[in-house]
Amino acid sequence: MAVRDETGPGAADLTLLRAAVEASGEAIIITSAELDEPGPRIEYANPAFTRMTGYAAAEVLGRSPRLLQGPKTDRAVLDELRAALEAGEPAHGEAVNYRKDGTHYVVEWLITPVREPDGRISHWVSTQRDISERRAGEDRQALLVRELHHRVKNTLATVQAVMNATARSALSIPEFTRALSGRIASLARTHALITEDLSQAASFESLLRAELGPYDERGRLGLEGPSVVLPSELAVPVGMALHELTTNALQHGSLADPKGRLQVTWWIEDGTVGRGLRWDWAEHDGPPAPLPTREGFGHRLLNKVLATQTGAEVAVDFAPDGLRVSVRMPLPEPHA
Repeated sequence: MAVRDETGPGAADLTLLRAAVEASGEAIIITSAELDEPGPRIEYANPAFTRMTGYAAAEVLGRSPRLLQGPKTDRAVLDELRAALEAGEPAHGEAVNYRKDGTHYVVEWLITPVREPDGRISHWVSTQRDISERRAGEDRQALLVRELHHRVKNTLATVQAVMNATARSALSIPEFTRALSGRIASLARTHALITEDLSQAASFESLLRAELGPYDERGRLGLEGPSVVLPSELAVPVGMALHELTTNALQHGSLADPKGRLQVTWWIEDGTVGRGLRWDWAEHDGPPAPLPTREGFGHRLLNKVLATQTGAEVAVDFAPDGLRVSVRMPLPEPHA
């Protein structure tokens, strides 16, 4: 009578096991045990591995997984991997690999030894996955966190400067409270626009409409210009300047007169000194623009702060029928 071997898998078990590995969404390769070149040699690669790398199974069999390494592969990571394998331990890690077409990807692997009954390692089984998208997402998140920390620090400094400047220019406590509240609210609107954008930027038009939107009635406002996106370091001082101009127009300028009009036009200039945003603020049919009797916060913001923080050139004209302000500020070159 034949005795059945109960210690190893039968043919049906092996067929099932192979089908499971072939159907796996994880890339799996099996290599020989030797670690020194030209080994370890790939003895099996499942379809998920060929999809991930672009190599057909026949192109990698007998070759070392080193064929996937390239200029961006971190040697320190490979040294740690080698040390773990020499110790006969499972190894988990991440590295940059290269596909057959030369493009790179970030791979996460788990490599485990296959041992003979006597404990000798006969093969290595490597399970791999492409985590490029996950890593890119993590990098974007880290960048946004760093940008947020930087922006919060700058915002607190800006709030402190605004409070001090408002205190110096206000003639009374009620005036101080009203002016400071308006400026803080304007900063909040600007930061809301920046935060909603993945690139941490805001368009010039959105900054304008955040300030002037409530007063866009009966055709009193004319806003005309192309789409211009300002990074946060430009958007914040520009938003503050637009708030001061809007407040001045409401209290002393064209928006204080029911018949008054406001025209804001902007465009991109390409000159010998680089790209620049030009914008003109023109008030019409309002009371004559009074010459300032003292240097208030808004006047100082336009002539000093805006120039210092953005490199802008500012020209102010107190015309008979309303204030005119012309600004040219440098813009960063667009990303290729």
